[in-house]
Amino acid sequence: MKSEILKEEIQDYITSNLQSDMSKLVLKGMPFKTVESNVVFEQIESKKRCQKKLPTWFNTQNIYYPNKLNIEQTSSETTAIYKANLVSGKQLIDLTGGFGVDSYYFSKAVTNVIHCEINESLSAIACHNFKALKVSNITCYNEDGTSVLKKCNEKFDWIYVDPSRRDKIKKKVFLLADCEPNIKDFQDFYFTFSNNLLIKTSPLLDLTATLRDIQYVKEIHIVAVKNDVKELLWVIENKYSGHVKVMTTNIKDTNSEDFNFVFAQEPLALPTYSEPGSFLYEPNAAILKSGGFNSISTTLNVNKLHQNSHLYTSDVLLEFPGRRFKVEQISPFNKKLFKQQHITKANITTRNFPISVSDIRKKFKIKDGGTLYLFFTTDFQNKKIIITCTKV
Repeated sequence: MKSEILKEEIQDYITSNLQSDMSKLVLKGMPFKTVESNVVFEQIESKKRCQKKLPTWFNTQNIYYPNKLNIEQTSSETTAIYKANLVSGKQLIDLTGGFGVDSYYFSKAVTNVIHCEINESLSAIACHNFKALKVSNITCYNEDGTSVLKKCNEKFDWIYVDPSRRDKIKKKVFLLADCEPNIKDFQDFYFTFSNNLLIKTSPLLDLTATLRDIQYVKEIHIVAVKNDVKELLWVIENKYSGHVKVMTTNIKDTNSEDFNFVFAQEPLALPTYSEPGSFLYEPNAAILKSGGFNSISTTLNVNKLHQNSHLYTSDVLLEFPGRRFKVEQISPFNKKLFKQQHITKANITTRNFPISVSDIRKKFKIKDGGTLYLFFTTDFQNKKIIITCTKV
C-alpha cells in the first residue's frame, strides 16, 4: 500500500480521470514524481469498477483500491447486505476477509467483527478503508484465519468463510476440495469455535453433491442479481438434523423475487402438466440453479409443460418469480406453418429442445430483438412446439 496515493492532488487526479481513455492517459505521462504511474493508473481502473458494484466505497473520500482482480473477486454491496441479514450476535470472525466488503456489512449486524487477511497489502488496504468508512467495530489481522482462531481461542456467534477459488497458479477452481481452505477438512475444527458457520461457495457447485461433503446444513441460499446467480451460501448449524431449506432470491432494482422450498421434498412433489394456457412463465436464474422445478408447480399452482422443459403455464395471470408472458399463438415445430406468422424479428429461447438458438435463427431467418418472444420447447406429449408470446 502506497500512502502517497492518498495525497489530495493525487486523489483529485484519480477522480477527474475516471472517464478518461487509459491508453491516452498512459501516453500523456504522470504529473507526479512521488509515486509510480502504474500504481495511479491501477487506482483509476479499480475505482472505476467500483462505481456500480461498490457505490459506498466509490463515494467515500480517501478509499484505497486493490488491483482489478481483487475487485472482481470481492462481493458486491448488494450480496454483502443479503449475507449480513443472515447473521447476528456479538462476535463474528471473517476468516477470508479480502477487500472487506462482507466484513463491513457484517459490522452493521454484529457487535464486533474480526477481519482476517493473509495478504499483507490487502489487509492494510481493508484496515485503512474501514477507518475511511468510519467503522470502529472491526479488528484487522494480517494472518491466516485459522491461526487467528487458535490465537483468539474464544467462542464466536458466527464464522464466515469464503474459500479462495484460485489455485497456486491463479487458475479458477470451484470444487470444495480444490478451494482454500477446504471446508470439508476444516468443518469440525471450526465447530470448536462456533456453532454457526456461513460459507460462500462457487455458484457452479452441485447442491446434492455438496450436501454429501458438508454436514449439518440448515439452509442453502441462492442469490441472483438481475437474473445472474452471484452467490451460493450455506448456513450450517452444529448438530443440526432437520430438513435443509433452499432459499432463492433474485434481487432486482426495485424489488426481489423470492421462492423457498424444502430440499428433501422436491423429489416427492407431484407437478401437474398441461398444454400452454393463456400465460407462460419462465423461472428466474436462482430457481433454475436450485432445481426446485416440481415445488414451483405445486406451491404456485402452475402447470408444467414437460418434466424437463422447466416452463410453466396457467389460464389466469399469477405472480411468479421470473418472466411472465401472454401466449399469442402455439405452433408445431414446422417451418412451413411457422412462416404463416410472418415473423422476421423476435427474442428466442430454447427449453428442452434439440436445436440451438443460433441454428433456429438461420433455419427460420429470424433476427434478434423486437417485442415478440418465441419459446422453442417440448410439451408433455413429447411434441416439439413453438410458443409465440408477448411480455407481461
